Amino acid sequence: MAYYFEEPSRTFNEYLLVPGHTPADCVPAAVSLKTPLVKYRKGEEECPLELSVPMVSAIMAAVSDDKMAVALATEGGLSFIYGNQSIEDEAAMVARVKDYKAGFVTSDANLSPDMTLEQVVDLKEQHGHSTMPVTEDGSAHGKLLGIVTERDYRLSRMELTEKVADFMTPREKLVVAPADTSLKEANDIIWEHKLNSLPIVDADDHLVALVFRKDYDSHKSNPDELLDSHKRYMVGAGINSRDYAERIPALVEAGADVLCIDSSEGYSDWQKMTIEWVREHYGDAVKIGAGNVVDAEGFRFLADAGADFIKIGIGGGSICITRETKGIGRGQATATIEVARARDEYFRETGVYIPICSDGGIVYDHHISLALAMGADFVMLGRYFARFDESPSAKVMVNGTYMKEYWGEGSARARNWQRYDLGGKKKNLSFEEGVDSYVPYAGSLKDNMAITLLKLKSTMCNCGALTIPEFQDKAKLTLVSATSIVEGGAHDVLLKDKAPYASNTR
Repeated sequence: MAYYFEEPSRTFNEYLLVPGHTPADCVPAAVSLKTPLVKYRKGEEECPLELSVPMVSAIMAAVSDDKMAVALATEGGLSFIYGNQSIEDEAAMVARVKDYKAGFVTSDANLSPDMTLEQVVDLKEQHGHSTMPVTEDGSAHGKLLGIVTERDYRLSRMELTEKVADFMTPREKLVVAPADTSLKEANDIIWEHKLNSLPIVDADDHLVALVFRKDYDSHKSNPDELLDSHKRYMVGAGINSRDYAERIPALVEAGADVLCIDSSEGYSDWQKMTIEWVREHYGDAVKIGAGNVVDAEGFRFLADAGADFIKIGIGGGSICITRETKGIGRGQATATIEVARARDEYFRETGVYIPICSDGGIVYDHHISLALAMGADFVMLGRYFARFDESPSAKVMVNGTYMKEYWGEGSARARNWQRYDLGGKKKNLSFEEGVDSYVPYAGSLKDNMAITLLKLKSTMCNCGALTIPEFQDKAKLTLVSATSIVEGGAHDVLLKDKAPYASNTR
């Protein structure tokens, strides 16, 4: 007969943290949220790859593109570029992220001298850039003829038909630097000449890139930026267990720092074969995560297969209906607790620490704290990030309220059959395991993450912890009853404002 688990499958909402002693020096400003991203061996000085904050964005077309990757890496987290697209397009997104933080930005809004002021305005509205280089052929790497900034035109005094050549700042008046200029040298030139941007050109005067003053300022104001050894933003990429032999080389060539197999269920030979292929062709140089699993057996299987980190969660996502359609899954809290125990046992046995990522089931900010306290090293979020300006989905008005479109990879809209692949020759999505929906628009990632991280740090201080490992060691968790959950919110009062306070529910 079937095996029955004795304990019920529980969610994060069924737990609360019990506060511990808070020393005087335990304040949010002193808390470190650094956490390992990939496995390391006991005795090693540091993990090969670490996150500055324990948050990564989901491998979803509605969430993680290159714009989200740059924004999240700026705050210390990591995006996994979605894999439900062509190999070329995914690799191009990865490359754009890696190019961005090098400080040498390839311009995506370029002009030719015969374009009009109207086209300049349209490009500015489309890309949001006030600085646009003018090249002979209007390409990002054409011969540099000049530059247009907001100081070069005034809409109230000029005709929209005026040519760019007539009002641009011409090449002879520009300060430029050669292609072999280092980022430090470029920043020195910017400061010396009081520039907002510095064009970088090759020996034939073709535009190579632009260096911006704001990028230097941004770096100084974002100390948690997640950067590689070349001071470029770090970025992950999603893969599947079908075309990995073609997709992985392209992503590695593009500069992906870490890969993750995107699958609804990871306890399979398909994932094992994918990891084995990576080890055969790249050894340990390429880092690859696997999942998702919900119990100790699944964790052990992927750990033995060689996964660098392991994701937990089946059916807990806000747009996931796997539990409804297939009856497969487990409460996210129960799954996290069991897999964390398996991870610790594996570490004691082998001396290898494999980070675990809680993926799904997080509705409120405090659920992140609970997931980490239960043993997760970091969390993967879809709905949370889909609400922000930086997500690739459209912002729309629904019943008088701004919303962002949000759809699951198992929905008819995405048709990501590779994610739900169970082998064989069939290559389509037979039935849906996700929905197409809206989430309330919440503004910028930076502002919202700042609130979320402050809540997390405050909670850790309430438990007397200054680091995530210390938090996991000191945390005390209690189950709560249905009545207690009601008691935990506003009750027995008439609210003046029914709108929720700053939280993930916005």
